[in-house]
Amino acid sequence: MRRREFIAGAGAAALWPLEGRAQQNRTRRIGVLTNLAESDPEERRRMAALVQTLQKLGWRDGDNVRIDYRVALGKADNARRYAVELVALAPDVIVASGNVSTGALFEVTKTVPIVFAHVADPVAAGFVDSLKRPGGNVTGFS
Repeated sequence: MRRREFIAGAGAAALWPLEGRAQQNRTRRIGVLTNLAESDPEERRRMAALVQTLQKLGWRDGDNVRIDYRVALGKADNARRYAVELVALAPDVIVASGNVSTGALFEVTKTVPIVFAHVADPVAAGFVDSLKRPGGNVTGFS
């Protein structure tokens, strides 16, 4: 398994405890704020890994979970605008890719869980207190 596929899959598994929740009637909502265009081959692989892992855990987009995607293209203005949009949708969790997207979400919400990937140094960026004990509503993979 490739490293990036592992990270995407592990990120999906970290979203929340899924055992038994897939049987509930309420549709869960996941926000995704990424920096790469949807047409980017790497982004396609990442999103496919996320969706496949969720499916293995009993979650199907459009059935018992809804995934809302936003693409910031690495631009801070886009990231801030889309972070506000995603938080307004009241997701159960938001997946962020990169410092720009994670930073925008970090500024917008202190309550919605944020799972990041591709953040070089989350402690130095101020997203987490430490790698061992992230604290707050932000966690992820560095």
